[in-house]
Amino acid sequence: MEKYEIEHIEMLRKDLAGCTVLLRKNGAFPLEGPCRIEAAGSGVSFTVKGGTGSGEVNSRYYMNIEEGLEQAGFRISNKGWSRMYKYFEDRAHEDFLKSIRARAKKEKINIIAASMGAVQKAPEYTIPLRYDAEAAIYVVSRISGEGNDRLAEKGDFKLTDSEVRDILALNDHYDKFMLVINSGGPVDLSPVDKVGNILVLSQLGVETGSVLADILLGRAYPSGKLATTWTVYEDYSTLGDFAKRDDTRYREGIYVGYRYFDAVGTDPMFPFGYGLGYADFALEKASVRQKDGRFDVTVKVTNTGSFPGRETVQAYISCPEGKLDKEIKSLTGFAKTSELKPGESESVRIRFDIADFASYDEEAAAYVLEKGKYIILTGNSSADLTAAAVYELAGDFTVRKTENLFPGCGFTDHRNFTARSFELKGLKTRPLQLSGRETVKVDYSISDAPDYPVLEEVPDSELMYLNIGAFDPKAGLMGVIGDAGRIVPGAAGETSGILSDQGIPALVLADGPAGVRIASRYYEDSKGKHNMGSALPQSMVEMLPAPVRAIAGREKKAGKNAVVKEQYCTAIPIATALAQSFDLDFAERCGDIVGSEMERFNIDLWLAPALNIHRNVLCGRNFEYYSEDPLVSGLFAAAVTKGVQKHPGCGATIKHFAANNQETNRYANNSLISERALREIYLKGFGICIRESQPMAVMTSYNLLNGIHTSESRELTTLILRNEYGFDGLVMTDWVVGGDMLLFKGSKYGTPDPAVVAAAGCSLFMPGCKADYNKLKDGMNNGTVSRKQLEENSAWLMHVIDRLGRNH
Repeated sequence: MEKYEIEHIEMLRKDLAGCTVLLRKNGAFPLEGPCRIEAAGSGVSFTVKGGTGSGEVNSRYYMNIEEGLEQAGFRISNKGWSRMYKYFEDRAHEDFLKSIRARAKKEKINIIAASMGAVQKAPEYTIPLRYDAEAAIYVVSRISGEGNDRLAEKGDFKLTDSEVRDILALNDHYDKFMLVINSGGPVDLSPVDKVGNILVLSQLGVETGSVLADILLGRAYPSGKLATTWTVYEDYSTLGDFAKRDDTRYREGIYVGYRYFDAVGTDPMFPFGYGLGYADFALEKASVRQKDGRFDVTVKVTNTGSFPGRETVQAYISCPEGKLDKEIKSLTGFAKTSELKPGESESVRIRFDIADFASYDEEAAAYVLEKGKYIILTGNSSADLTAAAVYELAGDFTVRKTENLFPGCGFTDHRNFTARSFELKGLKTRPLQLSGRETVKVDYSISDAPDYPVLEEVPDSELMYLNIGAFDPKAGLMGVIGDAGRIVPGAAGETSGILSDQGIPALVLADGPAGVRIASRYYEDSKGKHNMGSALPQSMVEMLPAPVRAIAGREKKAGKNAVVKEQYCTAIPIATALAQSFDLDFAERCGDIVGSEMERFNIDLWLAPALNIHRNVLCGRNFEYYSEDPLVSGLFAAAVTKGVQKHPGCGATIKHFAANNQETNRYANNSLISERALREIYLKGFGICIRESQPMAVMTSYNLLNGIHTSESRELTTLILRNEYGFDGLVMTDWVVGGDMLLFKGSKYGTPDPAVVAAAGCSLFMPGCKADYNKLKDGMNNGTVSRKQLEENSAWLMHVIDRLGRNH
């Protein structure tokens, strides 16, 4: 490995355990030292470092759990378990491939669309346990990816009968047994609820396997908290639609995640914000101060246990119900202690502005704080809170006057029906005075683009190129799925370099968000640089007809005078694992690693971080997203963005804007959402990230929003982003490839039109192809988009080139 790889792994290693969540403990761990251990479960040898799709990272290596245990000195008593498990996995694989082909035929969709992100369920198996060790672990692995959603079935969201049988058997036999979950999202653990030690290891990138060994031995300790609720599948919300082909109605409104469980009065198995450690902590009553609605909450934390550890304090607010129904509580902030040794204490501070938690009143087209009592709560999970202060607002207060921009959902949101109840004994109600505030009126006049007079001299033909990603007229679909880069092999794409001789250079864009995704090996010859691997993921290659598969799957050979080179990148923890750390400093350091590798490999824009909401636990792409809570999502995306953009010439691209919460028919699914739910849940994190970190770019989502493709929505790309959030960067589409061939046959909606996209103020239609260029040309000819708009779009591109320090 090269020096930068070693340095980056070392930077990660010391903090990765902080991303893991201990759900149950009985005092059996940590172990006194390495010992003979029985290790069963698919994840022992087939450890998953991250999800599939564009979020995969080509690292030089990664450590699986078996290797991590042995490197730490453990002796695995049942070394043959994984080999026997693979036999059952292989037997099930052909049936899996047949099922994908059958599904594609039945649903009349392209085999590439059907196979992208499709995950084979864990098989049932018969492998004897040995019961001949001093301790045992069972590792449940699950993987998901873009293109398909997860299934609420055994072998995916639910445990198989074989897994349940062996987990319970090992738990009954061994005093020292730990169930380990190597998954990017929740798994229904209700059948094994009696297990005394349960760890959510998650997917931590290259060092996933070594982290578990560290935790078992107490060399590191779990200190994470759940960023998404884990519980029995049947207890999750069914108020809204999920995975519908054409129209998906978000009828649950604002009641997403813990807000839903509060609303219906259901106690989940493992609530949002929950997590144990080897250490135990006591939280003293919070001290709360406020001036003009700006709160300062201080909590003293003491380690009352026998091990070192870190604790995360969370603050929530419960707002009064008036004209608008309210969630019972919402997270307003969090703070993680430094490492506390037994007996040590530390006071942490959480600051927030109550105006940021105003509700959206559609009738008034305004964010409002309604009169009544506001209760400040603190604790170490959403289910373990104490009221710390009560403030009363004498009258309604308008925080910000806006306009309703997103009509057309066609239904009324679900309303809260559970009475709120908090113990307020001994708390004096204090007045909440917002006397220093003035109502802010959002100016919805169209934002002016930066002024670049040179664009007035650019011919129409070249100006259109600047509004579409660079493309090779000879390349087909194989050249654009996550591998359209020619300057950097394996990069996702580039902006046009047609005016590079006039000082407008092409920008190189690479996928994320678990690290920089580029080709690990390429060759360079007189014609340029060439990716030696396949443009398609292996999971998709094996679905193709045999002759095509042979061509698509094989490594390209370098010519006689070519030079073979390598460019390996570091796989950081998946976004959900990062959020579980509740450590924004660590998230920023992960962004720093990404920015450093972007500099090394000449990447201008990283297509990450992704911060869509975990609306449904079955969304196939949840592992790329942070949380069910918009505050957590926004703050972590901002932290990663800051880390990336510390590096000169490196920019982050936050995505997918907006309401990208399922993978079923992802190119043409219509998310139907009320204006209130959209603003309070699905857009809020983007606003937080933009205000906190000002990312270089925003990527729109594939889906439609209330009947309009997000990339075609001027309301999103200009009125919300620029006028309301103050965004100062570039707006691009997601990778619209293959046209209608990737849609379900007979889909109600098609794919976006490049001309309409440009007219909405979206600067780049990516990754670009000749057909897109021709559609944009037609749009100019028929008046769909004006030359002035194309100049404005190109001006934003040039502005970002300036921000990146690329001279022109």
